[in-house]
Order: sequence, then C-alpha cells, then structure tokens
Amino acid sequence: MQAKDFRQELIETARKIATPGKGILAADESTGTIGQRFQSINVENNEANRQAYRQLLFTAPGFEEHISGVIMYEETLYQNTDDGIPFAELLRKKGVIVGIKVDKGVKPIRGTKDESFTQGCDDLGTRCAKYYAQGARFAKWRAVLKISVTDNLPSETAILENARGLALYAAICQDNGLVPIVEPEVLMEGEHTIDVSARVTQRVIAATYKACHDYNVLLEGSLLKPNMVLGGMKNTPLSPQEVALATVTVLRRTVPPAVPGIMFLSGGMSEEEASLNLNAINSLKDLPRPWTCSFSYGRALQRSALKVWVGKPENVKAAQEAFLERAKANGLASLGKYEGGAGGKDAAESLFVSNYVY
Repeated sequence: MQAKDFRQELIETARKIATPGKGILAADESTGTIGQRFQSINVENNEANRQAYRQLLFTAPGFEEHISGVIMYEETLYQNTDDGIPFAELLRKKGVIVGIKVDKGVKPIRGTKDESFTQGCDDLGTRCAKYYAQGARFAKWRAVLKISVTDNLPSETAILENARGLALYAAICQDNGLVPIVEPEVLMEGEHTIDVSARVTQRVIAATYKACHDYNVLLEGSLLKPNMVLGGMKNTPLSPQEVALATVTVLRRTVPPAVPGIMFLSGGMSEEEASLNLNAINSLKDLPRPWTCSFSYGRALQRSALKVWVGKPENVKAAQEAFLERAKANGLASLGKYEGGAGGKDAAESLFVSNYVY
C-alpha cells in the first residue's frame, strides 16, 4: 500500500503555526522537569496537579489570539479536562495546533568533553503515527550544544551528530504527518562573547540545514526553533538591539527562505528579556527577514502564572490573567509592537538553569 502524501498538509500546518502575531506555548516539560517547577511553589508533583496546571493554561480565555500551537508532553496529550474533553480536542476547537515532544533526552557522545546527542529515533515512526491519530500535527526534538572557548567546543563531532539526528527526526516526522520543529540549541552558559556565540550558532544552523537537505526534509513543512545569539551568562549583559542584530545576521546567512517560521526558544532569559529581544528582532529595519520570527517559549510564558497559581483552585483565574498578559506581550513582540513593562519587575527575574533539561 502506498504511503499517504502529507506534503500539502505539512506546508499548511507550518504556515498556520507561523501566523504573524502568534507563537507557540511550550508546555512539554517532562514529569521530572515539571516537578522542579512545582517544587519551587510547594506543589506536589502528581498527575492530578499536572493535569490541573495544563488545564489552567489551555482553558485561559482568548489565549488563542496570541498562541497558534501548544507543545505537549506525551502524558498531557492523553489527558482530558475536568469535563472529560480531551486536551487535543479542546485546543483544536480553539484553532490551536497540537504538538508533541518526541525526543527521549540526551546521552553523552563517547570521546568528547561532556557533549551529547539526542536519542529517540528507533521507534519514532510508530510513535508519530500514534500521536497523529491522537490529534497532534507537529513535533519537537531538542539538540543541545555547548560553547567552551578553552576546550574548543562544540566539537565538529557534536555538531554533525546533532545535525544528522535533527534531520533524521524531521524526515520521520514528515513521513507520518507531523511538522518537525528543528531545535539546535546552543546553550547560554559560559563567559564567551556574543561574537563567539554568533560564530558557533552559524556553524550549527548551517550544518543542520545541510543535513536536512541530505535527508530530503521538506523545508516548507518544517519550522526552526533556535537560540537567540547571546553572550555567555557570565559576560556583560547586552541590549536587545545588539542581540537582534547578531541573531538576524546569523539567520540570514544560514536559514533558507523556504522555512516559513523561526520560533525562538527562551533559553533561560527572563520573561521580559525574551519579549524585548523578540521585539527588537522584529523591529530591525535594514535586515529583511523572509520568515516569520516568533516565539516558542516555556519558562518565559509560564513563570508568572506558576507563581500566582501555587496549586490553589481559587488562584486559577489570576494565574490565567498572568499567562495571558505574557502571551499578549510576546504576540506584540512578534510584530515589533511591544513597548515593554508587562508583568512588572517580577518579569525581569532570570530563569537561567545550568545544563537545563526538559
């Protein structure tokens, strides 16, 4: 039997996710990661609380005005609202596209200095078909690369291994109807300058798209989720304009125009920093951008809502309002129209976590 041709569906889905003025809510924290978030607000990490928190986000009134897609963890994809409505169905009725985290975490690359590759391709085709049947239409796979000037990292081995892994994942997803979000994350850790970060990010993204070409990935039916080009966390803070110029310069040199959307990760930036940097990227006048530049934020969309909620049903409405304020800020930033100030001083709190895992 001939396999179904998903090409047109993939293109339409990718374009819809990359709708100008909208972005992605990354609610794909693993059970362990959401446990760390809950621990910070003294909430027990059990399935009931995880369901209640995701329900808080997904039922926030009008969030679909700023959010085009939601990435879920596998557990969440099969959960329902308190009224018995599957989360996937709830989001579909709001016009929000359902995504799913499909990688199985990172493992060390033998012979390197603590560098890693991402695992999960062995049974990926079978899982993608199952997720598609449940209502998912896009997927996410994170590769992690670190910068060390003294150790000359990332190594060529790590860059190529992760590029090939991302390309293979993307091809398998597309064969099964899921738009792949390609996520080569260069971590913020270290003392390196923004110039070093720019050189490394350029090498990583260039290698990733070379591999995508080699694996016949349909670029029009895919999305990129990169880091913004920042200096190391231990270096001098940069202005949004400096970040925007470096980031767009690198992307213009490496990302094919066929890709409909670049959905940035927040990578430990504060909620406000992530919004201001995105706004600066979309406010650049002299560097034309052929792709939508928007967001795929987890911590930078959820931090304030979590702190307001603290696991109490009576705080749900206020937590939703905090989430909506941040979603609106980022929606405006994706259009270059955010003027700053959403969330007050708490939104400027750093969300950086060393060696962050999902």
